[in-house]
Amino acid sequence: MGKRRQDRMANEMKKAIAFIIQEEIKDPRIDFTNLSVTRVDVSNDLSHAKINFSVLGDEEKQKQTMEALQKAKGYIRNNLSRMFQVRRFPELDFCLDRSIEHGMHISEILKELKEKETYEGKYEE
Repeated sequence: MGKRRQDRMANEMKKAIAFIIQEEIKDPRIDFTNLSVTRVDVSNDLSHAKINFSVLGDEEKQKQTMEALQKAKGYIRNNLSRMFQVRRFPELDFCLDRSIEHGMHISEILKELKEKETYEGKYEE
């Protein structure tokens, strides 16, 4: 399978999964305002797709969202297979991506350091 086709399918799947989750899934455990699909990786033979998603919130909210997505996995895969019209559609694996959360944490630390540096600079002069 060509790398270009694999990348194109992953990109289209990312858009389609985000649409399905936001527009078609009616599970109250999913907070659509704090959920984003960050990346989709498709295997070389197109048999598996790893969907990375990020949830802003506490551990409980992330756990509930993961459970809801695992429960809706078959529904999402069925809708995707109809959208893409391929003979065999990849199995979906949902993984929690903490990179956005980690980036926000680093940003907060840098902000605190900058404020501390500004605060200390006022009294040294």
